[in-house]
Amino acid sequence: MEPLRKLLENLRAIQEKLRDGESKENINNFNPQFFWDTLEQAFKATSQEATKISLAYSKPPAPSEEDCQKLSDGLLNAILAASTLYYSLPKEHGTTLRRTVRQAVADVIEGTMQLIDVILSARIQSLSQEQLVSTGSVWEACDNFAQIPKDNRAAVLGIVSGYLGVVKDALEEMEEALAGGEDPFSDVLDDDDMGARGNQDTYWSEADRRLIAPCLGLMKASKACLKKVLGSLKAHGKVETPEQVAQLDDLADITQEVSPSVDELALSIYPPMNHPTVRLNAAKLSSVLKKVLEITSVSHVCPDTESSWIQFLHSAIDHNMNKVKSLTQDAL
Repeated sequence: MEPLRKLLENLRAIQEKLRDGESKENINNFNPQFFWDTLEQAFKATSQEATKISLAYSKPPAPSEEDCQKLSDGLLNAILAASTLYYSLPKEHGTTLRRTVRQAVADVIEGTMQLIDVILSARIQSLSQEQLVSTGSVWEACDNFAQIPKDNRAAVLGIVSGYLGVVKDALEEMEEALAGGEDPFSDVLDDDDMGARGNQDTYWSEADRRLIAPCLGLMKASKACLKKVLGSLKAHGKVETPEQVAQLDDLADITQEVSPSVDELALSIYPPMNHPTVRLNAAKLSSVLKKVLEITSVSHVCPDTESSWIQFLHSAIDHNMNKVKSLTQDAL
C-alpha cells in the first residue's frame, strides 16, 4: 500500500501547485485542436486508471507491491498529463477559460484523492459503498470534459448564465415572501409560538413596504441587466483578438459581483428592517449594476444597436435608487 500513500502525497502536491500555476506566455506554437484532443485523452486515461485501481482493491488478494506501483504510476501519469496541459493554455486565450479548465482538472484530482484515501482507509478489502461512490465521482469528473467550454466566449457565457440563474432564484424567493402578506416568516414560525408570533420584528410595517418596492425594482433591474448582457454576448461576443478576449473577461469579473449584492439587499429587506442598512445595500447594488453597464457599453459586445437597453437600465436604476434615498432620508 506504500505506493498508494506516495501517490496521494504526489496528488496533493499537484493540487497545491495547480492553485497557483501560471500558463506559458508564448502563444505562437499553441495548437488549440491538439490541446483539446490531448486533454480529452488525459481525462479518459485518468478514468480508466482509477477504475483499474478500484477494481484491484475490490476483493482479495491485494495487489503485490510491484503491481501496486504500476497502478499508481499509471494514474499519476494520467493526472500529470492533464495538469501539464493546463499550464500550456496561454493567458491570451482568456482568464475565464483558464479558470474553467483549471477547475475541471482540480475536480478530477480531488475525486481521485478521495478514492485513494477510501482505499487506504478500508479495513476489509472489499468493494464498499464508499469506494463505489468515490469511483463514480472520478468518472463523473472525467466525463465532465464534454461540458468544458472550448473558448473564452463560451466560458463567459456559461459563467454569466449561472449568475443570472442565481439572481432569478433570489428574486422569486423575495416575491414569494412578499406575496405571503405582512409576515414573511409565516411558513417557518409555529403559530402556537406566541412569543415569536407576537413579535412585531417578524412583520413588515407600512414604511417597510414602501421601501421594499424600489428595492425590488433594483433586483428586477439586476435580472434584466444580466439577461441583456447574456443576449449581447451570444449575439456579438468574439475571441478573434486579445482585446476582445480581455473584454469578455472583464464582463465575467464584473457580473460576478451582481449576485452577492442582490443577496445582501434581499437579506436586509427581511424584518426587522434597518432602513439605513437597506439604503447602503441598495447603493452597493446600484453601483455594481452601473459598472456592468459601463463595461458592457465600451466593449465589442455592445454595438450601437444595443445602446437603447443600456440607457433604459441606467434610468431604471437611477429611478429606483432615488426612491430608496427619498424613503430613507429621515432614517439617516
